[in-house]
Amino acid sequence: MVFESVTLDSLSQQTGLAVLDHLDRSVSIPVVDGIQAQGDLIVVPMAETSGLSAWQNATWTDVPPEGVELLRGVAGGNPHTLVADPGTCRWTTQVSEPGGLAIGVFEASATVYLLHPEHGASGCAPGRYVVRRQREYAPGGWGSRLVAD
Repeated sequence: MVFESVTLDSLSQQTGLAVLDHLDRSVSIPVVDGIQAQGDLIVVPMAETSGLSAWQNATWTDVPPEGVELLRGVAGGNPHTLVADPGTCRWTTQVSEPGGLAIGVFEASATVYLLHPEHGASGCAPGRYVVRRQREYAPGGWGSRLVAD
């Protein structure tokens, strides 16, 4: 898989991961090197985090051609999937973070993509990123809760 001039349609076809019909499949997928959110998931460059680290002896796994499901929506909803060209991205869930929102960390030597059937896709420039759940303030002053996608 080579992700050049990637549209939502070409990414969906290359990965075999479907997107919903309401999305414009001809749109080019943006690639950014900063913070980005997708539903209940947020991706933050490691350089912009504090107190988060991968375990010293963490097991890193290469992202396979079919991708890695990072998070599935509430009640078995749609998955957020990380996809990459073979050999360009590795992933671990063995992380420590005081807030407990981190799902894992990925390192990419080339552009990788987050694909979601309902939200479409976004690209991450090469680098090291933490993947977190998002939280929001709960109504009525009850603190915060996880964003439910």
